[in-house]
Amino acid sequence: MRLKVVIIVFLLLPLVFSFQSENKSFITLGIVAPLEKDSLINASGFKLMGESVSKMISPSLSEEKFRQNLELIKKLKTKLYMCNVMFPGDMKIAGPDVNETTVLAYANRLFARAQQAKIKVIVLGSGTARRLPDDYDLKKATADFITLSKKIAVTAAKYQVKIALENLQSKETNFINTVKSAAEIVRLVDHPNFKLNADIFHMRRAHEPPQNIIEAKDLLIHCEIAEDAERTLPGIKGDDFTPYIEALKIAKYKGPIFVEAGSNYSDAQMALCFKYLNKQIENVYKN
Repeated sequence: MRLKVVIIVFLLLPLVFSFQSENKSFITLGIVAPLEKDSLINASGFKLMGESVSKMISPSLSEEKFRQNLELIKKLKTKLYMCNVMFPGDMKIAGPDVNETTVLAYANRLFARAQQAKIKVIVLGSGTARRLPDDYDLKKATADFITLSKKIAVTAAKYQVKIALENLQSKETNFINTVKSAAEIVRLVDHPNFKLNADIFHMRRAHEPPQNIIEAKDLLIHCEIAEDAERTLPGIKGDDFTPYIEALKIAKYKGPIFVEAGSNYSDAQMALCFKYLNKQIENVYKN
């Protein structure tokens, strides 16, 4: 009898491993969305979610409001992994009007709250905060931004938080518009807590090639995505992200891909988004 059981188990093993392989998650998917959509996000299949700094952990929030947010985070079905829009628009981080003391004090309070909320990644997009005056010296702006970023990174390390510098299309800012230019800055900051976010939506808007992801593979900790024409959820218009997903595969990217699109979507669209994007990822990684 024992021998028969062993034989049956031995014969079933390939089927078990095949089933596991078929259901393997090659890249963890997350989505930037309001906390109120937590149940829908979880039911759709997403494992991670993101919210804005201003809503969740900003130093401008009262202590009471922040404590309320911490309680909400504890009850989430989906892990709150990241927050974006690190700096408010009226706090300049590049150009002639930067107040370093104010910026660093803000960063210190922000990262302290991020640590309490167990948020690991803060995306540094903040297009208005980093917009430069017309005709401002780009070399000076870049050098000053690198100096400031080094100091911010040291503060982030104190609280075990990582910053992901984001490329933004020219419609949103006139400073750091490509993954290539963001990667150059990250290399010069040269700190383990200051890394790169490759936003594929902005890359496609800027006609930036997937190759730039591969060339920045050692810096990449975060990735974001949305459809090109109207920044819709993947699957709504049917955009093909294959070349960029292939670049992530070649780069041996280990982080998540976060959908960052508009917030007016239905339950069905959310579920479609997860399946559609996951299918494109599977098609790339299985080949």
